[in-house]
Amino acid sequence: MENIINKLRNLDAYPKINEDFYSRTLSGGVITLASSIFMLLLFMSELRLYLHAVTETKLVVDTSRGETLRINNVHFTKLKDIFVTLLAIMFFDVTFPALPCSILSLDAMDISGEQHLDVRHDIIKKRIDAHGNVIEARQDGIGAPKIEKPLQRHGGRLEHNETYCGSCYGAEASDDDCCNNCEEVREAYRKKGWAISNPDMIDQCKREGFLQRIKDEEGEGCNIYGFLEVNKVAGNFHFAPGKSFQQSNIHVHDLLAFQKDSFNISHKINRLAFGDYFPGVVNPLDGVQWIQTTTGGMYQYFIKVVPTLYTDVSGHAISTNQFSVTEHFRNVEVGRLQSLPGVFFFYDLSPIKVTFTEEHVSFLHFLTNVCAIVGGVFTISGILDSFVYHSQKAIKKKMEIGKFS
Repeated sequence: MENIINKLRNLDAYPKINEDFYSRTLSGGVITLASSIFMLLLFMSELRLYLHAVTETKLVVDTSRGETLRINNVHFTKLKDIFVTLLAIMFFDVTFPALPCSILSLDAMDISGEQHLDVRHDIIKKRIDAHGNVIEARQDGIGAPKIEKPLQRHGGRLEHNETYCGSCYGAEASDDDCCNNCEEVREAYRKKGWAISNPDMIDQCKREGFLQRIKDEEGEGCNIYGFLEVNKVAGNFHFAPGKSFQQSNIHVHDLLAFQKDSFNISHKINRLAFGDYFPGVVNPLDGVQWIQTTTGGMYQYFIKVVPTLYTDVSGHAISTNQFSVTEHFRNVEVGRLQSLPGVFFFYDLSPIKVTFTEEHVSFLHFLTNVCAIVGGVFTISGILDSFVYHSQKAIKKKMEIGKFS
């Protein structure tokens, strides 16, 4: 047993020195105090990293498909149909200080050929005055009827024993179609690719006071906000005055009905996001404002959307998007088919997906780093102390023999 103990004693890598042989110096005390403080600071920094989650970033090829976003509860569900395209959700809040709500419309289209013209679902408009204060909303069809007996499709006036069926003024898709209000006439004209040059010539528009409403809202602005659900392909959405339609395969808006020569498209983007919020996200267009100084123009934003997957420490995943943007303005002439005053957002999607994964540092990793801190600082301070001690000793010896200069 004693032999085993002696063998273990011979393996001791830390031989002890009698305290009588210790030589304590002032420089050694200063180095010990400084290294202890430095060691404590490094330990606190490592402890903070251990207690907080770290985010790991990766770039992968985006192969996701067959998913949709459920807005109400903000979670994702898989679809059985593998050919369903992933939908992107765009949240927007834009203010036009000089463009009335009655003439402002929103369109969305993509390269697959899908179009959403004059979007109204999930969209809210607020009329604002010149100072940005919200005006009480009014229902569609503003103004009391100026004609008590509306004009029937056959040309006569509505009698008390008849059912009203207004004329579409040549835009009927079939003989049984009726246009009973100004909006239905404008919609019928839009489908035909026609423009209404003078709304006062349309009985429904005259009866509802269409032009009077435009005049009443002169000098007002509009705050429009909501969200769009679009296919995961390149496309654009835009805010522009007038109803849109196709003419000679060109997307145009009916501006003649407003009897105006120019439109002020000054705007402020309060918020624009392509997906849900996640910690650390930066939307570069939030709070951006542009003031128009010319008589008319088209403001264009070119957006590159980057799919993003964020997973927190609990394993909850948020599938969303980030984006970068450039912008451009060009003057347009009202009346030209190739020109349209408005604010356009052209977006394209990146094939690369960014993944953020939150995770905690393991305890073994933390313990390893702490040992490295203690051992590293202890070793470096020992080397420094030895250098200072031997330097002082050499200088003192030279001074004693008178060779130090």
